[in-house]
Amino acid sequence: MADIKTIICETVAEYVASKGASLSADEVADFLETPADSKLGDLALPCFRLSKLLRGNPAMISAELAERFNAVDGIEKIAPTGPYLNFFFAGDKYISDLEGLLSDEYPNLTKMGENKTIVLDFSSPNIAKRFHLGHLGTTVIGNAVRNIYKFCGYKTVALNYLGDWGTQNGKQIVAFKKWSSKEQLEKEGIKELERIYVMFGKEAEKDPSLNDQARAAFRELENGNKEYLEIWQLFKDISLREYTQTYKRLGIDFDVWDGESLYTDKMPAIVDELREKELLKIDDGASIVDLSEYNMPPALILKRDGSTLYPTRDIAAANYRYNTYNFDICAYVTSAGQSLHFAQWFKVTELMGKEWAKDLVHIPYGTMSFGGEKLASRTGNIILLNDVFDEAVAKALAIIDEKKAGEDNKDIAEAVGLGAVIFGALSNSRIKDTNFTWESALSFEGNTGPYVQYTYARAASVLRRGNMEGDWKSYTPVGEETELIRKLCEFENVVERAANDYEPSHISRFALGVCTLYNQFYHNCRILGSDGETEQFRLALTSATRNILGRCLDLLGMRRTEEI
Repeated sequence: MADIKTIICETVAEYVASKGASLSADEVADFLETPADSKLGDLALPCFRLSKLLRGNPAMISAELAERFNAVDGIEKIAPTGPYLNFFFAGDKYISDLEGLLSDEYPNLTKMGENKTIVLDFSSPNIAKRFHLGHLGTTVIGNAVRNIYKFCGYKTVALNYLGDWGTQNGKQIVAFKKWSSKEQLEKEGIKELERIYVMFGKEAEKDPSLNDQARAAFRELENGNKEYLEIWQLFKDISLREYTQTYKRLGIDFDVWDGESLYTDKMPAIVDELREKELLKIDDGASIVDLSEYNMPPALILKRDGSTLYPTRDIAAANYRYNTYNFDICAYVTSAGQSLHFAQWFKVTELMGKEWAKDLVHIPYGTMSFGGEKLASRTGNIILLNDVFDEAVAKALAIIDEKKAGEDNKDIAEAVGLGAVIFGALSNSRIKDTNFTWESALSFEGNTGPYVQYTYARAASVLRRGNMEGDWKSYTPVGEETELIRKLCEFENVVERAANDYEPSHISRFALGVCTLYNQFYHNCRILGSDGETEQFRLALTSATRNILGRCLDLLGMRRTEEI
């Protein structure tokens, strides 16, 4: 279908040029739409998108353009319908498209990221705390965006920027010295770190001087106190052991592990540069960059006691990453609640004259809750992510055991349970808040991960039972067959949009659409045992569906399920 699209776009661009205006073929491509109803055609050009440029009536533009497509191979009919120009493709075009869908080559996508690098900062937990449901968004959204960009030919640098430097570490050190020991830590691990952190919060409400002790402890840490550095490293080692197990379970790896602590020796140069460029001001003893001109609160660079803050470290980190990776994009996947923070320090880098400031991107997402419960690690009201995974897997196993009694279904249940949680986080626009429920996530019907994995397994099962060796290329597809091919052909455009929008839900919604059409085709069109050429064509269509759904699962970070 790409060749016909290219012809359409070039022909429209030539038409626009003949009218004394200018529009590139790539710009025309952005206008093209796939009609929701195939009766309206396989592709549509909304000519009202051209009317302002050409100062003409959209319906008249549609009629004039139609005359230019009378002899284009692969186009069976052109129908100007009001302001729309609708294109109907010939049956043999679907055969050509199906051939392309059976290939693993996506040259248009891989060209998109040629010689380009994206650095993705995601997951990034604070040490000394277990993963909770609030970490799910940044982890699975970041991994999906990384998969999408890698698929599009980018060099990707997946970076886990640990929260291992700040006043919270001072709180943990004070709490450890007051209420714990190394022996207790070795015995209980990260649970003990959480226990004493929650205790600190409760005790600080009674005795606010504990907060002063925490700030003093962090200053000592920044100044290289040997005892405090050893305690801090112990916290970090225990945390990383916990985190790597969770990432392994999710099938996620990182190219780089670093943390805020890496930039302690790099922040003074940033502060000096801000002073040299006369951007730094003193406000009530603190050092700030005034952003009132840009309708933002000031960016805090140094506290009154000279300690650094998040913006200082983030600017130093971004500067280091540009010098290290020479990125084309540096993206940060964090909650929407941090949008102001990123807008502030992005603006500061711009004011500093950093050429890479334009390449900084914040990828925000909405809150995630379970049954409406809010999360707060200070009070201990948390829903642990591994508990969610375990519950999802257990419930998936119970459902699958009913379908496949007497078999060992644990591995399948692990894939389906984790897939249900991942898909639940990626099925809607990332900016929307998500209230996670088992009923909505674990159903094998409807808009769920198990539904996609089950459809993939159904296609795989058909292919195992079939024998795809005969000729199918002279077959003329009709009905559900053409609908499914049309949908599958959207894959590359959907992936490109997902990359441009940093939006994995484009992939998940597309996958659901493919599943709906394949299951209609499966129920209405006999595949195995139909006439020779028909069976071969339908097996080829099933293979293409399996390929595309498999790619979608890969991009979303879900496991392929060959059988359920």
